[in-house]
Amino acid sequence: MRIKEILQAIEQIAPLSLQEDFDNSGVQVGDINREITGVLLCIDVTENVIDEALSLGCNLVIAHHPLAFRPFKSLTGQTYIERCMMKAVKNDLCVYASHTNLDNARSGMNYKIAELLGLQQVRILSPQKGKLLKLVTFVPDAYAEFVRNALFNAGAGNIGNYDACSYNVVGEGTFRAGEHANPFVGEIGELHFEKEVRIETVLPAYKQADVLRALISVHPYEEPVCDFYPLRNEWSQAGSGVAGILPEPLPEQEFLDLLKDVFNLPMIRHTKLQNREIRDVALCGGAGAFLIPDAVAYGADAFVTGEAKYNDFFDVEGRLLLAVIGHYESEICTKDIFFDIISKKNPTFAVHKSAFDSNPVKYL
Repeated sequence: MRIKEILQAIEQIAPLSLQEDFDNSGVQVGDINREITGVLLCIDVTENVIDEALSLGCNLVIAHHPLAFRPFKSLTGQTYIERCMMKAVKNDLCVYASHTNLDNARSGMNYKIAELLGLQQVRILSPQKGKLLKLVTFVPDAYAEFVRNALFNAGAGNIGNYDACSYNVVGEGTFRAGEHANPFVGEIGELHFEKEVRIETVLPAYKQADVLRALISVHPYEEPVCDFYPLRNEWSQAGSGVAGILPEPLPEQEFLDLLKDVFNLPMIRHTKLQNREIRDVALCGGAGAFLIPDAVAYGADAFVTGEAKYNDFFDVEGRLLLAVIGHYESEICTKDIFFDIISKKNPTFAVHKSAFDSNPVKYL
């Protein structure tokens, strides 16, 4: 097995196209075509983690946070980032990061946090926009079902909790085959009329190549007609943060106790308790305070995140309970996500979770 096969499994769940513009997810260093010897999973790539990977015989490190987040002007070993990069290169180690693409994925980090809290009816809090395409193609009536199924199997036709979504209109197409054509129907040089079905369906933009290949492979025409239109619609299956409902409402103090237990927290920063019950919960792991307005608009009783600034506690103005649990603490579950993805596809493969606590924040 090659390294790229493991990374392909990760990107099936968290495609790189879902990452934010400021991010640098993906391969940080290394040759993905090398045969893989083992993988080490971590939150942050540090020198201890690199040494740990080498001692375990792993030549792939998968991290949540990118090691190379900003451009390099030199590589001299002056910082731990440069030293990690240099040691990785010297030892043929591949380092990969799945960051905001994992945050924004439907089966990603925020959904995992919701699962740990037992939230129900979970949905994206702030859906991404401009990530969808509409495909329109024209198919002979007898082949419409065959083509639709191929498009659906390639990843088209998913809207929320529904799949195999399409719109179909019967009409008549015309064409004249040229001298060097090999027409499926009709004769060379003669105008032909064919009963066709116009098929419309939606797809994530990153699946365009897969869907186009599927269309071409099954469409009976020598020159299939298809159009891809960019959509400005929100995409409910990807975006920042999630929101859901607790199985039973909890008093504020019990909800905070639940957070401490689930995430093994030494402390929680929170806004003043208002003697209310917590039922609707919005959350975003990591630095998610930018979603507080979305949580308020959703009608959340509480918003849980890893980081917030001093003024964020003022800006809430008592409209919800703001609970800040720590950046590292909120993202520790990403190692479990990576482990589950890889183990499900390769149950006998050597996968290790880093034993090092890379959290730079300590509590007294």
